[in-house]
Parts: sequence; C-alpha cells; structure tokens
Amino acid sequence: MILDAHGHLGTWPDFLIPDPSADGMVSLMDRLGIDAIGISHLLAVGPSAEEGNRLAFAAAERHPGRFGVWQVYNPHQRNRLTGQGVWGVKIHPDVHECPLDDRRYDPVWELGLPVLAHGQTGSPWSDPALFAAVARRHPEVPLLLGHAGLWPNGFHRAAELAGPNPNVHLEICGSRMTGRWIARLAALIGADRVVYGSDSCFLDLRTGFGRVALAPLDDADRALILGGNLARLLEGRLP
Repeated sequence: MILDAHGHLGTWPDFLIPDPSADGMVSLMDRLGIDAIGISHLLAVGPSAEEGNRLAFAAAERHPGRFGVWQVYNPHQRNRLTGQGVWGVKIHPDVHECPLDDRRYDPVWELGLPVLAHGQTGSPWSDPALFAAVARRHPEVPLLLGHAGLWPNGFHRAAELAGPNPNVHLEICGSRMTGRWIARLAALIGADRVVYGSDSCFLDLRTGFGRVALAPLDDADRALILGGNLARLLEGRLP
C-alpha cells in the first residue's frame, strides 16, 4: 500500500496551483499507483477552518478510500474537532502565527490523534526544536514533522532533534527535498521514522512520489517510507 501523508485541495492566493480539484488528484494517484493521500483543504488552513474541513470531508465522501482527512485546527478560531472518520489533525503554526508549543493547541494534543504540523527550520512558530519540546510533553501523540524542517540546511538537525523522541516522524515533502536527502534521513533516524508526503496539489504529485521511488534506498526501507510507517501510525483508521 502506498500512502501519501501530506496533501491539499483548493487554492492559495499567492501560489499557482494548476489543478486544485479532488478529481484531478485521484487521476494522478491512479497513474502513479498511490492508494490514498491525507488531505487538508487550503481554505481550512487559511480563513475558515470549519468550512475548509467540511469541503475536505465532502471530497473524501465522493472518493471513498482515496482520501484521509487531516482536519485543520485554527488556534484563533478554536473550531470543533472530531475523533471519528479522520486520519488526524493538521496544524500550520506559521500561517496562524502561533508557536507549536503554545497552550492554545492543547485541544489538539488532548485528542491523542496523529498530528501533521508544518515544520520550518529557523521559524519562531515551527522550528524542529519546538517539535521535540511538544513530543516530550505529549509522548502519546504521533507527530509528523512536516517537510522535515523545510530547508536543506536544517534537515540533519531535524533528524537529530527528532531522534530521541520516538513519537516524532519526519515527513519529507517539499521542493528542496531530494532522493539522496531522503536516504540520508533514513540513515540518520531510521527508515521506520521517515514518512512519504508530496504536498500535492501545492507541488506536483509526480515529483514528490518520484523522489522516493528513485531514492537510493533498499526495497524494504522504501516500502516503509512509502506507506508502511504511516499505515502503522494510522492503525484502525484505514479502510
């Protein structure tokens, strides 16, 4: 099973997205052999968490088994969360300008669901050091460090900070990620702690998948990264 941990639907005001539709994403998934992708709607990341989450659930209902929903939590809007029918919670500390370790995210951790969070080396909102702090505070919460810190000069540090916290996994989408870096991260932290994501439809699904498919990994490690690790974290939440 190939599972993509990090996807989106919808548009963003300052970013070209040629096809923001669920139908277009499923078509590409079929061409690549991707079974399911975790989505959050960009409207939810932006101005309306409630409405964007509704649109994500509607897309998942139209395409059974192909989309898992990361419900977005906005710490300023304090929108409702559910523990049913979702892969987990998506938070974006940089868009919301709320540090990952801020107590306003307590409703997220209290659910105990997997959490996918934007991670950005050097950011006051989402630096990997904040992931380590939250992981120590909430060791029972599976935490995906989005983009593995985003910037290449921070990938190694992200792995070092995540390493002592077994509930933190490095999610590897981003335009600056490479196949060689994916292999390095697997060597640094263990392939069982690295999770494939594409950031589609922000970024091209084919490019994100190709990085892992062609990375210098052995078949067992590639299988873990492409779906085995996420399936383990989502046990009981997959069709």
